[in-house]
Amino acid sequence: MTEFADIWYHSGDGLRLYARDYPGPGPAAPVALCMHGLTRNSADFAGLAPHLARRYRVLVAEQRGRGNSDYDPEPANYHPGTYVQDMFALLDGQGVEQALLVGTSMGGLMAMLMAAAQPARVSAIVVNDIGPEVDPAGLARIKAYVGKSAPVASWEQAVAQVRAVNGDVFPDFDAGDWLAFTRALYREVDGRPVLAYDPAIARPMATSDDNAVPPDLWPVFDAIRALPMLVIRGACSDILARSCVAEMQRRNPDLVSAEVPHRGHAPTLDEAESRRAIDDFLATLG
Repeated sequence: MTEFADIWYHSGDGLRLYARDYPGPGPAAPVALCMHGLTRNSADFAGLAPHLARRYRVLVAEQRGRGNSDYDPEPANYHPGTYVQDMFALLDGQGVEQALLVGTSMGGLMAMLMAAAQPARVSAIVVNDIGPEVDPAGLARIKAYVGKSAPVASWEQAVAQVRAVNGDVFPDFDAGDWLAFTRALYREVDGRPVLAYDPAIARPMATSDDNAVPPDLWPVFDAIRALPMLVIRGACSDILARSCVAEMQRRNPDLVSAEVPHRGHAPTLDEAESRRAIDDFLATLG
């Protein structure tokens, strides 16, 4: 497995934030920035990042309120607009002028917003199971569990809890897969598993859907459609509808898309279909 270094940096409002840094093949390597979903952290890319690091220097960010990054004392700051500014702070601090953006769910929304805000900073985008429209059914499902999980006393209880929420997303997972998936979501504190995110990330979502998903992202998508883009969809996704992908392709005939069987929201990007789609897409970038 490719080793990574720890990066610590500060947001514009003073939070201490964390990212993993996979060095890649050398100092002249292009940079890829990987961004996780709403309740996730850098562990989501533990498989993909070393794979990308054959070609890229890979930065894997942990958003405020997740993983090793500081929790925000003001929950209203937990929204994509803030996270985007944090990502630019990371890139600026590392002297990165341009990057490939890889984003899962919320991270994909961030990638689109970043590309619209500073198009010269983005070489291409890989979007995982998200688009300019978010299916209301999927958003309601997420709002029903984020920040509301009961405490657990053991890893067995943690696995059972995670499986109850995500069983439909990963129908082919075995016991080992579920344990690995759970260990990426939790950290151990005083011998007990604790979710590795601030429950307060749910508060903005409870007041307005716009705090979880920026309203009407079609103008953003239209503004960045000249950028090379791959969209990956879980075949059973309740967040990214096939009709949304079709509309994305209508507006941008050069959009590359792939669908991963036996996956809901969202594919892990470790599936053979995901890796093949990503590798083929990156090969077209030169």
